[in-house]
Amino acid sequence: MKKILKGIYYLVFSVIIFIALILVISALPIAGNIKTLTVLSGSMEPAIHTGSVVVIKPVSDYKVGDVITFSLGSKTQIPTTHRITEIRVASGEMVYKTKGDANNSEDSTEVFQRDIVGKVYFSIPYLGYLVDFVQKPFGLMLVVVIFSLIVISGEIKKIVREVLKTKEKKDLEKKDENNKE
Repeated sequence: MKKILKGIYYLVFSVIIFIALILVISALPIAGNIKTLTVLSGSMEPAIHTGSVVVIKPVSDYKVGDVITFSLGSKTQIPTTHRITEIRVASGEMVYKTKGDANNSEDSTEVFQRDIVGKVYFSIPYLGYLVDFVQKPFGLMLVVVIFSLIVISGEIKKIVREVLKTKEKKDLEKKDENNKE
């Protein structure tokens, strides 16, 4: 049972480290780097759930069926993540028609190559809610306190183990001295 719990602990720890690495790497200002964004609507349900974090990366060639994230008009607008349904060339530039999986019709606005932020490689369901929570002061404080308590409790356990080992060692030494007398 102890081995199973230890295995689960290491699995969860590894997943947390993996997610943290993705979030840190996406924050680096490197051209063509992966980015992580939180999905705010249900237009891509059930493929991508509301509150999921999507991992995107720009590619040179997009195909029908690819799920892309794009920002129409300005880089300050909230990006949209939809599936490509049609591709055509207009005035020498690639133009994409998109549609959310949960939507009944295609988007009314066409997407140009320059508007595409990247292709969605995978999503992590519901992680966006946690990311959003941690970005608020109370959430950040709670995470810091929880991790601090985990570290402190681990250290206390180590100290208690060492104290018990030292006590056992002293008891054995006393017992040996009493046996010699």
